[in-house]
Amino acid sequence: MGEKPTIAISHLGCEKNRIDTEHMLGLLVNAGYGVDSNEEVADYVIVNTCSFIEAARQESVKTLVELAEAKKKIVITGCMAQHFQEQLLEELPEAVAVVGTGDYHKIVDVIERVEQGERVKEITAEPTYIADETTPRYRTTTEGVAYLRVAEGCDYRCAFCIIPHLRGNQRSRTIESIVAEAQQLASQGVKEIILISQITTNYGLDIYGKPKLAELLRALGKVDIPWIRMHYAYPTGLTPDVIAAIQETANVLPYLDLPLQHSHPEILRAMNRPWQGQINDGIMERLKIALPSAVLRTTFIVGFPGETQEHFQHLLEFTQRHKFDHVGVFTFSPEEGTPAYNLPNQIPAEVMTERRNQLMELQQPISFQKNQQEVGKMVDVLIEQENPEGGELIGRSGRFSPEVDGQVYVKGEARLGTIVKVAIQSADAYDLYGQVINSDRLSSHLLSTVA
Repeated sequence: MGEKPTIAISHLGCEKNRIDTEHMLGLLVNAGYGVDSNEEVADYVIVNTCSFIEAARQESVKTLVELAEAKKKIVITGCMAQHFQEQLLEELPEAVAVVGTGDYHKIVDVIERVEQGERVKEITAEPTYIADETTPRYRTTTEGVAYLRVAEGCDYRCAFCIIPHLRGNQRSRTIESIVAEAQQLASQGVKEIILISQITTNYGLDIYGKPKLAELLRALGKVDIPWIRMHYAYPTGLTPDVIAAIQETANVLPYLDLPLQHSHPEILRAMNRPWQGQINDGIMERLKIALPSAVLRTTFIVGFPGETQEHFQHLLEFTQRHKFDHVGVFTFSPEEGTPAYNLPNQIPAEVMTERRNQLMELQQPISFQKNQQEVGKMVDVLIEQENPEGGELIGRSGRFSPEVDGQVYVKGEARLGTIVKVAIQSADAYDLYGQVINSDRLSSHLLSTVA
């Protein structure tokens, strides 16, 4: 047997996809393959694709076409492989394999078969796989942070969303399995774990018969990791028990990522999210009373079919009233195979863009205000990179999640992957700016506040 081929992975899409990429890397390294970040020198390039909305597919296609033009052997994995297997094999003769979202753990076998000259199609129609703490993994995030998948797939059928069709129904890992992986990550020096799934508040429903997020958070509270952050928490699932667990568990950040999508009951009904309907205001108030220090992030879709000016006005007022720390706004993307694709009263693109801009403009002073409140405080910051431009450091405080929120630009000395105290000196609508406080400065700072 000759030298094993070298393999590069081109990663697109969300952090759920990133974990799949990391497991493929881990499995390949374990099997003795050379893994190289440089696509030029690699024999194979695995492209882990996204197929969530039109823009994501365009990016995936562009990457595939560029690699094909460079005469690379391409292995297509991820959501787009699951979605368009036949078309991809037909259109791209360079594609040597397509691998579904529930099949990435077979990557070593797929490469071996390709090496034997086979063109491989390895796609489970209804994915049921989920990796656990025993599956090799090679992390690709900065050293201080890791994503931890608690469940895969989704049982909801929101009218705009293709994900359940691409990733299957919800399947959760056991609390023991998740805690075991958290302990492994802690021993590797990870300071922040981000819990992800399609809907984290439903964690455990499929295996325990009821959601077990509160129990999971309390169990993770015993792991030596300073920060535990949750993504994708539906407000309805933030029960008094879950809120209590967040309050009582010191390392669980009071950071609530609420994928609300809209505020108007009629649009929510059309989105097939009626369970969210009227309770938004009540739930928002309850959350703010229970967790006054919570950082609130949400995402909205504007331009859903049938969204009137009045519906949109409702969303503007809702956003103004609740003052989220961070808001992401997406324009509706009609996805073939979803109910919303064929709905009447589709909104013209320019109207959608106008609404998106309007909502983001409304949010900007709110975010600015929220960041402004940090000025003069001492905050913990996880240092993630050295800024090549200004020689300073870049990190995040608990207010900011990677990729989606702002950053903290820090002057002073600190090791990458550590959490340090930073005095915040200024802020804009997105980012904070500050200075590392070392121990002697800390005592003088304390003296001046006490004096």
